Amino acid sequence: MSYTVAPMRKAFGAFMTVLATGCALLLALPLFSILWTVISRGMSGLSLAVFTELPPPPLMQGGGFGNAILGSLTVLAIAALISVPFGIMAAIFVSEFARGTKFANFVRFGINVLSGVPSIIMGLFAYAVVVLTTGTFSALAGGVALAILMIPIVERTAEEGLKSVPMETRQGAIGVGATNFQTISQIVLPAALPSIATGVTLSLARAAGETAPLLITALFNNFYAQGILQPIATLPVLIYNFAGAPYKNQQDLAWVASLLIVTLILIVSIVARSFARRQHFG
Repeated sequence: MSYTVAPMRKAFGAFMTVLATGCALLLALPLFSILWTVISRGMSGLSLAVFTELPPPPLMQGGGFGNAILGSLTVLAIAALISVPFGIMAAIFVSEFARGTKFANFVRFGINVLSGVPSIIMGLFAYAVVVLTTGTFSALAGGVALAILMIPIVERTAEEGLKSVPMETRQGAIGVGATNFQTISQIVLPAALPSIATGVTLSLARAAGETAPLLITALFNNFYAQGILQPIATLPVLIYNFAGAPYKNQQDLAWVASLLIVTLILIVSIVARSFARRQHFG
């Protein structure tokens, strides 16, 4: 009987291997299709003018979106300056000072809920808090909206990185006379730095492609913004505006901007994986 069961097991194993491979290829097919479409449509319009010139008027050829590139970098920088300190501080509090307490569980639950809130709701919050307060759409409002989006990712990865540091390391530092602050700042945080860097890069990749929060906070600007309290152009909003425009030159620029965002997210993801691999093998 065992001679009969063995070939059946091998056949079933081979069938499941083929089935799993086929499902993986089906899942990868949309990704490669999107990449091929974006690359083929975006490469044709790629030029130096895209990075230096302003968006062209309708029916005028050429132009670029240098203002949107600078605007996206500005908004992401503001979001990082807000989200990274708050996310790391929350992770330190939850994993180091309030470990195992009900309040830490409450904070962790709040972070989990925040990570599931739609991005448009975060945009509405930033609109109510920043836009209505300052009386204008601005890069600051867009940065606040994206920062709220980034905080859960930064906090989660930072917390996991801090938890990965053995408790014996903390006890050894305290045993030789180090204070709690010295232990965390000089030993625990440097050891968890690859995980924290991974969280920051992943959160930036997530925020780089968000459109809905920026539509109601940063709005758009056909020129270079003169400050963070002015409406500012960003790549996602430019794609949203130009992709549905009836003019071919603006549609072409939307494809080029899509290619730049996909390339940026790909680079950031590679950097995040390198940090994660360094932590794993370090």
